Amino acid sequence: MISSLQAIVFDFDGVIADSEPLHLRAFQQILAEERIELGATDYYARYLGYDDVGLLQALAIDRGVTMTDRQLTDLVARKGVRLRQMLHDDHVLFPGAVEFIRCAAAEVPLAIASGALKPEILGIIGAAGINELFTTIVAAGDTPQSKPSPAPYRLAFEQLRAKSGRDLDPRRCVAIEDSRWGLESAQGAGLRCVGVTNSYPADELPQAELVVSGLQALTLAALDRLCATAGHA
Repeated sequence: MISSLQAIVFDFDGVIADSEPLHLRAFQQILAEERIELGATDYYARYLGYDDVGLLQALAIDRGVTMTDRQLTDLVARKGVRLRQMLHDDHVLFPGAVEFIRCAAAEVPLAIASGALKPEILGIIGAAGINELFTTIVAAGDTPQSKPSPAPYRLAFEQLRAKSGRDLDPRRCVAIEDSRWGLESAQGAGLRCVGVTNSYPADELPQAELVVSGLQALTLAALDRLCATAGHA
């Protein structure tokens, strides 16, 4: 029986959907057209934590390239088209993700806090038949700042509390993340932090209070035990 866990907020890319390699490929394709190279090592080490606009802005600074707002908007749109084509062709949900989400939704309210675009998220979870299991979704553009700012997780928590009608305590709500940027965001919002090693090894997820190999290896009992402890301030 769940007694301490009150809610779960999931990151999307790298936690529910195995879409990080597709994001990288889409970026590589549209950037190659601009004669800008983005290697996998740089992407995972430097840029994965950004939303699309933030990544392009950071990349432009690092490469010494000037990008106007119009160019940024165009690149984001083109990247979105490429990604949707890939998502349509590939099966992108991690093994065990749907099963865990269905099990969790039967016990506590769920949310998503992601830097992905909302249509992309809705398309994937809709195809999997799990869109109705999430009380709220915070996506790219819903907050002035993206991860690692705590703003996305704060908004997801506030909306969960308002929409569920429950007096939620952030120390009894869990964020599930695959990167240090996401964990920093969740930690800043006061949530308990669980890391999955889908994108990075455990030693690169120092903010995580619990680390597992993926949702297929996670249990509600483990999350309940985590929320029953005092945790860090």
